[in-house]
Amino acid sequence: MASYSLFCMGNPLLDIQVKADEDLLARYHLKSNDAILADESHQSLYEEIILYKDVVYVAGGASQNTARGAQRLLPPKSVVYVGATAQDKFRDQLVAAATVDGLTTEYVTIPGDLPTGTCAALISGHDRSLVTKLSAAEKFTVDHIRSERIWRLVENARVYYVEGYFLTVTPEGILEVAKHASKENKIFTMNLSAPFIPQFFTKVLDEVLPYMDIVFGNEGEAEAYATAHNLPNPKDVKATATYISQLPKENDSRKRIVVFTQGINNTIVVDSEGNIQEYPIIAISESDIVDCNGAGDAFCGGFLAKIVEGASIADAVAKGHYLAHQVIQQVGPTYPRNINKD
Repeated sequence: MASYSLFCMGNPLLDIQVKADEDLLARYHLKSNDAILADESHQSLYEEIILYKDVVYVAGGASQNTARGAQRLLPPKSVVYVGATAQDKFRDQLVAAATVDGLTTEYVTIPGDLPTGTCAALISGHDRSLVTKLSAAEKFTVDHIRSERIWRLVENARVYYVEGYFLTVTPEGILEVAKHASKENKIFTMNLSAPFIPQFFTKVLDEVLPYMDIVFGNEGEAEAYATAHNLPNPKDVKATATYISQLPKENDSRKRIVVFTQGINNTIVVDSEGNIQEYPIIAISESDIVDCNGAGDAFCGGFLAKIVEGASIADAVAKGHYLAHQVIQQVGPTYPRNINKD
């Protein structure tokens, strides 16, 4: 079996993307810039939006978006992505899209009637409200991780990336990978992914955090984390990043790095010694922005590609900014044909 340097794991989802107005958001009690799991009140949302004239289908899932971006910047067969799907047309669309970006996918097939997971991506201005129906994706278990096929991929990798959303599916599986990375002095990274993760899955997040070498997130997720942990200034992104960076760590031979993006504002990077760096994003005129959905995932893809190459944190942030800059000029979390790999 080939050795893939970067191992990514998460929920593979087919994004159903439409332009949303305030009425649609209000009827389903959704925020314009948020990410949630669907409940019974959202079931008719999917039936409604597939009838829109401007509906766009995009191969998504946060970690898969990141994996596709990283692979576009790295040599062939550098990145492998693992998750669970059904054996259906949505899976076929995901495989086709991943293949375009050169990404190797190792989907676990879930038998039965559950479809491949979907995500309603409701775009309003530069905001996106994501409503996810996990379906087959949430049937991924620690036993799938331990299977010979998947575990060999884990053993052969050097860097690991897991979306925070996966904490709702298999925290045991995440810990299995995280402990392997810590024991073998490899790099384990995770993304907070959405405010509801630190807000409602606080305990399992705290169980995995000691194994994280790099923590990704944005200003909204930082505030949710700070609030859940009763920090004195929840809106102080630098203070929250500093707090997380200095939490206990299993592999103390490697400093923890916390990376928080802030939309149009500077990206904050803090290490466990309290060193704070700010990196300005690449300026872009509002008229050139097509869609900000997937910008954070793209940032992580660019960042991790440089980490795989052994580059500096400054270079990793720069490549993350570059890839996010490219994606916001596209429809959905897709990558342009011509990307500067240097």
